[in-house]
Amino acid sequence: MLRLRQPPPEDTFPPLPWALEATRFGPELSAWFVGQAETMFALANGHLGIRGMLDEGAPVREPGVYLNGFHELRPITYGERAHGFPRVGQSMLNLPDGTPMRLYVDGEPFLLDRAELLSFSRGLDMRAGLLERRVVWRMPAGCRLALRTIRLVALHDRHLAAIGWELEAEDAAATVMLCSEMALRPPLAVDPDDPRLAEPAASKRVLRPTGHEAAGLRAVLGFATEGSGLLLGCGMDHVVEDASRLSVSPEARCQEERAEILFQAEVAPGRPLRLWKALAYHYDGGDGATAEELRERVGRSLDAARRLGLDGILAEQRRRVARFWERADIEVEDSDPHRQQVIRWNLYQLMQASERVEGHGIGARGLTGRSYEGHYFWDTEIYVLPFLIYTNPAMARSLLAFRHGMLDKARERARELGHRGATFPWRTIDGREASAYYAAGTAQYHINADIAFALRRYVEVSGDATFLRSHGAEMLVETARFWRDLGFFSPRHGGRFCINGVTGPDEYATVVNNNLFTNLMARANLRYAAEVAEAMRRDHPRDFAELVRRTGLEDVEPAGWREAAERMYLPWDERLRIHPQDDSFLDKEPWDFAGTPEDHYPLLLHYHPLNLYRAQVIKQADTVLAMFLLGDHFTPEEKKRNFDYYDPITTHDSSLSVCVQAIVAAEVGYMAKAMEYFRFAAEMDLSDVGGNMRHGAHVASIGGTWMALVQGFGGLRDHGGRISFDPRLPREWRALRFPLAIRGCRLRVELRHDVTTYRLEAGAALTLVHDGTEVQLSAASPVASLPTPKLPPEPVSEFPPAPHPAPPAG
Repeated sequence: MLRLRQPPPEDTFPPLPWALEATRFGPELSAWFVGQAETMFALANGHLGIRGMLDEGAPVREPGVYLNGFHELRPITYGERAHGFPRVGQSMLNLPDGTPMRLYVDGEPFLLDRAELLSFSRGLDMRAGLLERRVVWRMPAGCRLALRTIRLVALHDRHLAAIGWELEAEDAAATVMLCSEMALRPPLAVDPDDPRLAEPAASKRVLRPTGHEAAGLRAVLGFATEGSGLLLGCGMDHVVEDASRLSVSPEARCQEERAEILFQAEVAPGRPLRLWKALAYHYDGGDGATAEELRERVGRSLDAARRLGLDGILAEQRRRVARFWERADIEVEDSDPHRQQVIRWNLYQLMQASERVEGHGIGARGLTGRSYEGHYFWDTEIYVLPFLIYTNPAMARSLLAFRHGMLDKARERARELGHRGATFPWRTIDGREASAYYAAGTAQYHINADIAFALRRYVEVSGDATFLRSHGAEMLVETARFWRDLGFFSPRHGGRFCINGVTGPDEYATVVNNNLFTNLMARANLRYAAEVAEAMRRDHPRDFAELVRRTGLEDVEPAGWREAAERMYLPWDERLRIHPQDDSFLDKEPWDFAGTPEDHYPLLLHYHPLNLYRAQVIKQADTVLAMFLLGDHFTPEEKKRNFDYYDPITTHDSSLSVCVQAIVAAEVGYMAKAMEYFRFAAEMDLSDVGGNMRHGAHVASIGGTWMALVQGFGGLRDHGGRISFDPRLPREWRALRFPLAIRGCRLRVELRHDVTTYRLEAGAALTLVHDGTEVQLSAASPVASLPTPKLPPEPVSEFPPAPHPAPPAG
């Protein structure tokens, strides 16, 4: 059951369009600043992530420093093992934390939660790309001090982070000592009853020291994992402004798991202490580096940071962040200024999850938390890649290439399961399946089709046919081969092609026959694979010959894929005139929503899976998702009736759900519901809808927020590569503006209630469709303004209203 949880008072987080700033700190806000704020103020670049721990290192709830893909292996324990169950899991590791800067004034520690604060602000500056904090407090002896810190994770060097630190005495001199640290923190305790969190075994100390060194203001540590065999090097260095102000020379202390640099100084009014700290993290990504080589790489990163200087790093950060906003910013003209702030925070999280992700995937929580152990799911292809395809196609290509790099392991997994072709893992870091619960893991075979779907969208929107031939076609052959092997032509269904024993997106209905979403996506996968193979044979014989060499493709296979696609069985109920979610869904007893306490959501934490599997209750959008992704396969009437039936029985116990409901609600005319669902999607984290923001940002829901804005209210569709818009601007908004990258062109779209304007800002020519009318833009005629379709009256549902209370307005 969705709820917008009670946030702190409005004056704590003013609605700033380009910043998320907290203006108060105190015991009544401790939950937000020691839990949720560690996620809210997390910094990342797609490769390195640092949670928003306080500068002094305490108080702390879930500290975290992560490198994308740096993981340890762990055995998966089963009460009863069966053939094909994964035996080894993977867990993203918490790395040595270099953020603590512990301050002592006249021998007394500065502790934020105990100090007499006179003023406080801490904010994420989304234009500068940094986290800034300003604190003024009074020491017990009466001295007033002001501390300003800044922190960033660099975009220009994905291994680098930096911290600026400045302390000033406002009314009297004071002796201060600063202890700058890099240390491996003790393992975190884990709740074993929440399957979304890291496994308890992943909370053991698993990093083995491989060497350490310190010289001057620099310290470097080395570590290795036992199971995955990965090597890590990490280090810190410091630059002091006017070092003559230090009363004693800095002292370095370095041990295997901990390094400290101690500074002592006198501060007085007009004579502040200023310094900055560089952090660097490198690990062996399979290039055979030694522990010594990694420590040398850390040293080179620190050397480069010193040469650039903090001012240079800040300038480079601002330049790169500005470049992101140029290609990705979404503007909403709304009477509520908080809305723009929330939208930009979501977009900023997408940048942090993807900007320097090259060579890796994107985890379910990005690099803001360890929920789901840092695993990559289908979230990337279905919820994040749409944003990247239209704003950063080069990174979309990188993520698809990363999936291609898993292909050999996917082939191995298919053979283990008795299938032909390839079976991509449901959750993974290193390419091997890490899901221990096959019913909601391995059985979600639709991930194969999800990857193929994302590949097709990327190729058609970007125009990158070269990638299709060099990487994509091989994935298409192996996934189509898999579907043809998994399904069969069923005599009981008139010879239609059926796919049994699968799980769709709805994890409250597992191991079912003919899940509609799976069958539709598989059909699209089969058709596209046949189309590509035949086109390559005809138009690119050399590339086709290489494809045959790599895959063993036989001449008869594409025709077999086409036959399976054309004879695909799609469940349909003539009485209700809806598509059943699967063969047995409509035969199940409706879930007792009225008798379910509100505190029993999400249901998966309070009911045995079998209770859920027997009932008509949906965890997340399933058939509704199919209507969005493959909307050209449904009539308008089918979309409305399906939505009317499934919406009331969907709990949205997954963060991946409400964004999709918002898009389809807007398409079928339920604008009030679309806005309600959009609000839940956009505020999933900042209003802590799921009650678990402290464990990391919900990257898929955040990607879904972009989808709801651009594809829901903007009405963007790209079926078959045909770019079309059917705008649905909410009545509450005056305008919606967003940029898109399409086949080498840059398009800017502005929606108003009377007119929609398309502006070609770069590129030679672009053809699109607006409300059924073809529009041609060119360098000579770059602007087109057309009437915005009028919103129709709110329709009436053809099925009973929701059997459970609607979510409150918040």
